[in-house]
Amino acid sequence: MPRQSKKKSKLAVCVTDVEPDLEKLKLYRVLPDESAASEHYLRVMDESGEDYLYPASYFVLIELPQAAEAALLSAF
Repeated sequence: MPRQSKKKSKLAVCVTDVEPDLEKLKLYRVLPDESAASEHYLRVMDESGEDYLYPASYFVLIELPQAAEAALLSAF
């Protein structure tokens, strides 16, 4: 079973500083992962292009106008 669905990526802001690999108030790309979401985790891509699972409570998903979201996602 693939871990990622075909839904588009989202953006989230990190709201904690308890994890040394994350920066509080930084914007992260969230990859679709229904299995992780069912366990209250998010699959987040870091600066190296690798993705990792983190508790969903570490982030707040954000919604942006389509043009703004597309511009930001293309920058990742």
